[in-house]
Amino acid sequence: MTTTYAALLRGINVGGHRKVPMAELRSLLEELGHRDVRTYLQSGNAVFTTDTDRLTDQELTAALEEAVEKRFGFRVDCLVRDADYLAAVVDACPFPAAELEGKQLHVTYLSEPVTPERFASIDQTAFLPEEFRLGDRALYLYAPEGLGRSKLGEVLSRPALFKGIVATSRNWNTVVKLAEMTRA
Repeated sequence: MTTTYAALLRGINVGGHRKVPMAELRSLLEELGHRDVRTYLQSGNAVFTTDTDRLTDQELTAALEEAVEKRFGFRVDCLVRDADYLAAVVDACPFPAAELEGKQLHVTYLSEPVTPERFASIDQTAFLPEEFRLGDRALYLYAPEGLGRSKLGEVLSRPALFKGIVATSRNWNTVVKLAEMTRA
C-alpha cells in the first residue's frame, strides 16, 4: 500500500540563509526511496509517495532531517504529514476560509498536540480582530492585515511558546495547495 505525504521543512531559503534548492530536495527524497516527488514554492514544501508499511510519520521525518543535515551541512526541523491529515486541517478550519484572502489565514503545523494552557499568557482580546484557535497538531491564525503586520503573529512566533516541539507555519494558499497535491 502506498501513501502520499507532504514534507514541511522549517526555516529554509529565508533571507539567503540555510539554502536548500528544491531540485536537490526532490533528488534527496528520491534517494530516500520515495516516488512521485514534487515541490511547491521555494520555502520547503515537498510532496511524495511511499510505501506505508515501511515507516511511520516520525521515522519519515527523522530520515529526512538526517539526510538534509548530511547533504547540506545544517540541521533543518521537518514535519511529514499524510494526505488525510492535511485534508482534515483544511476541513477543520475554524475561520471562514472561503471568505478570506490567503494572506489573512495561516496554519502553524506542530509536531505534537498542544493544550490551551501553553498559550494562557496571551490575552487574545488585546489583539482583536486578530485571533488564533487550536486544532489537531495545528494552530490557526486569523490576521486580517496579513502576517507581516500581525501583532498576534509576532507574539505567537516566540520560541518559548513552542519549546520542545517543532512548529512551522504556512499561509492558507499553501495549506490548501499541499492538501490538493497530496490528494492528486
